[in-house]
Amino acid sequence: MSLNSATVDDRVHIRSETPDDQRAIQAVNIAAFGGPEEAVLIGELRASGHALASLVAEIDGCIAGHIMFSRMWIRTQQGLVSAVALAPLAVLPEHQRRGIGGVLIQRGLELLRGWGEKIVIVVGHPAYYPKFGFSTELARSLESPFPREAFMVIELTPGALDGVRGTVVYPAAFGV
Repeated sequence: MSLNSATVDDRVHIRSETPDDQRAIQAVNIAAFGGPEEAVLIGELRASGHALASLVAEIDGCIAGHIMFSRMWIRTQQGLVSAVALAPLAVLPEHQRRGIGGVLIQRGLELLRGWGEKIVIVVGHPAYYPKFGFSTELARSLESPFPREAFMVIELTPGALDGVRGTVVYPAAFGV
């Protein structure tokens, strides 16, 4: 399944990144986060082969937002369970609070669901991500190095976490 260009409104288009977008994606992440850490993370996830999906939001032909999803796992007593990490999500400061990040999340989750992915994990603002179905309650059976209030999960397939107990395993690029 591929992601076709989608129109959010008259000026915003969501699409998969292309190799020509990498500098603009780097600039968006540096501007949104005030430093290079997330831009470095993106490069390392790409280089290590862990990046699954990377979407951009274009406004009038310029990239204003970006989201990346990468492979991660949950280590259980029965073995590894595949999951997906949502990180990072970035929108240029002048375009924040206009719904661009939300549309990137929704389109990314739709894409992953179509690919058969079942579990997506995010570490983020506890007042923002629950709007998209992420839950700290669903994450209660998972151990992570992050604060409980910021560690959230969404099941793309209902019941995907039934009986899953274990420790999350991020790619080395995350440094955890």
